Amino acid sequence: MTHPSSRPLQPGDPAPDFMLPAVQTDTIVSLLDYRGRSPLFLALFRGLYCPFCRRAIAHMAGSAEKLKPLGFESLAVVATDLENARLYYRFRPMRVPLAVDPSLSTHRSYGVPKLEVTPEAFEAMQSARVDAGGELPVPLSLQEAARALDKLDGFQPTVADQQDQHRQFPQLEGQFLIDRDGIIRWMNLECAREGPAGMGKFPSYDELQAAAQIAVSA
Repeated sequence: MTHPSSRPLQPGDPAPDFMLPAVQTDTIVSLLDYRGRSPLFLALFRGLYCPFCRRAIAHMAGSAEKLKPLGFESLAVVATDLENARLYYRFRPMRVPLAVDPSLSTHRSYGVPKLEVTPEAFEAMQSARVDAGGELPVPLSLQEAARALDKLDGFQPTVADQQDQHRQFPQLEGQFLIDRDGIIRWMNLECAREGPAGMGKFPSYDELQAAAQIAVSA
């Protein structure tokens, strides 16, 4: 399945195929696994070095439960290698299916951008303030917030995490609702609405449920 290459993906376009290693099982997961069987909530994340993504993946597990009554299955794709993901989630079992894509090929095919670090973009990232859903006592810069959350989590990056961070910065993340025919019905790209201040923000349960109801009725 292909999508128009002359413009970014948008609702109504066919979702690009993917084949990725699963974290919880020794299998390969693909879009074709869901085709004709169930709609899919697909979320594409950075590597595990990103504390905002670690939280969003945990939040996604709750979202997945909310979407089940509408027939949706869910899949989170983490941009790290398989062994690194399995090492992390061995001690933090997750209720949402996980797959890995260290090359970011799925992010690219779905049009989830890696920002160009222009002076203007760098300044915007430096000036943005986030509170990580109220976990921080005061809003902090992205870099300060990441350090504070890593300390709060007791997170010690592996060599793979450090390599991911160096290679990926500043990769964005995205979420997609795909119907059982493989058509994108809704999409959300990080920072599209709020700029850098939206870094790490995950769609609310209400927003996802409303979009999913539209997707299954399309």
